[in-house]
Amino acid sequence: MDISPHKQRIATSIGLAILPAMALIFQGWVLFTVLALFCVLTLWEFYSMFRPVQSMTAFKSLGAAFTFLLLGAFTTGNTNYPAAVLLIAFWASGFVFLLRYNKDVTASYRHAAIFLAGLIYIPLNFHFVLTMQPLEIILVLGAATISDTTAFYAGTMWGKKKIWPRVSPKKSWVGSLAGLTACTIAITVYGMSLGSAHWWQWILLGIALNIAAQFGDFFESALKRTLDIKDSGVILPGHGGLLDRVDSLLLAIPTYGLIAMFHPFFK
Repeated sequence: MDISPHKQRIATSIGLAILPAMALIFQGWVLFTVLALFCVLTLWEFYSMFRPVQSMTAFKSLGAAFTFLLLGAFTTGNTNYPAAVLLIAFWASGFVFLLRYNKDVTASYRHAAIFLAGLIYIPLNFHFVLTMQPLEIILVLGAATISDTTAFYAGTMWGKKKIWPRVSPKKSWVGSLAGLTACTIAITVYGMSLGSAHWWQWILLGIALNIAAQFGDFFESALKRTLDIKDSGVILPGHGGLLDRVDSLLLAIPTYGLIAMFHPFFK
């Protein structure tokens, strides 16, 4: 029996919600493990987007190891540890490059640079989740989900004028503004009900998270276009790859994390 893309999207979204729900309930090592494994799978997908894929094989293994090391370093509370892990990752990638150059003087540093970019793009951005309260995680996940969902359906039904056709030809101004409005309202209501900030601060936060989510989406769209691929992967029916599903979160999460460092929204 064929399932429509719409139903596939809904079923996939429900399935994806199970893992973060478990992590939120149990917290601690469960949250760390779920986040680390998710980062590893998304990182592998990111590396597989680049050609030739075989050149990233060694870096996939390194990426998995350094994902756990990097996220673990952030749980120590010592800022020197994450910096040390990234420094070791740099020289590890440099060593792989040296070995390849020794065999072939035409070897490029390109894939080593992609390896390092992947560590920053995925586990480093996602590490903020480990420091968030459950209410904060729900807030950011909700902001990205509401932004994406509202923009998708509003744009599909009423969107005609495209917002950035060269980067993402399907996204419209109607979808963008609808996502911004829905996200801002949802975050304000959520924050006023459960948070400790003023109403205008929740409005500004909603706007900031929506803009971050949209630009995170645009970034991944542009990246895929430069690599001439439609989806980052095929693991999620109706959504493409993991990276296609979390691209907006990869900028929304650090945006909230950095803002909350200077102004906590929950006490």
